[in-house]
Amino acid sequence: MTLPIAKILVPFKSVPDPYEAAGPGGAGATAKSVINPFDEIAIEEALRIRERGEASEIVGLTIGPPAVDEQVRAALAMGIDRALRIDDARPLDPYAVARILRALVEKEAPQIVLMGKQAVDDDSNQVGQMLAGLLGWPQATFVSKIEFVDERRRARCTRETDAGLEVVEVTLPAIITTDLRLNEPRYVSLPGLMKARKKPIEVLSCEQFGVAVAPLTITLSTARPPKRRAGTRLESVEELVRKLKEEAKVL
Repeated sequence: MTLPIAKILVPFKSVPDPYEAAGPGGAGATAKSVINPFDEIAIEEALRIRERGEASEIVGLTIGPPAVDEQVRAALAMGIDRALRIDDARPLDPYAVARILRALVEKEAPQIVLMGKQAVDDDSNQVGQMLAGLLGWPQATFVSKIEFVDERRRARCTRETDAGLEVVEVTLPAIITTDLRLNEPRYVSLPGLMKARKKPIEVLSCEQFGVAVAPLTITLSTARPPKRRAGTRLESVEELVRKLKEEAKVL
């Protein structure tokens, strides 16, 4: 009998809701935060793997202040088994996040770290790759399909690349990052959220793991792109050519 994967660790990030307009605080500032959409896909895939009997436990992990507990509750409402939060309010860069995650991976000993390919607030797309490098684990990124082979000792992953689809196999334990077409996350109901409020969140600190991290990059400022001018309707090709020459000066 093939045993299920003992544990899947799913790191996720709280980000401004990408479907809400930015507020007065500047570019990217919103009144509402949500689970990073790519990470939500990773949570959903971990749940489906467990529902198929291919995994036993799903542990969710995030880094942030108490304000992100709302997103932790949403992950619990989706169905993860345990939730961890590293209490750190600093704006951490990808390398600092990867070092913290490495300490948690060494503590939790999962067979798979399943996470979004990138966060929609900074679009760095670096944490998964850096974590794999720090751990010395194989990695499959931009994954749109996951299958387990060789009695769940390996994962066969379909990756999305600029040239098309690529199929790779990685030996577990491994890092897998998710792309959009992997799945459609389930709807979280209000009763599910109410039940999640009664579940414990384990709060930890970097000091407990002996991890001293400091961001190596600092965001100095953010700003909206300049507003585009309204388009104009031209009467002829000749007028278009004239404007390209005289106004746009591209000809």
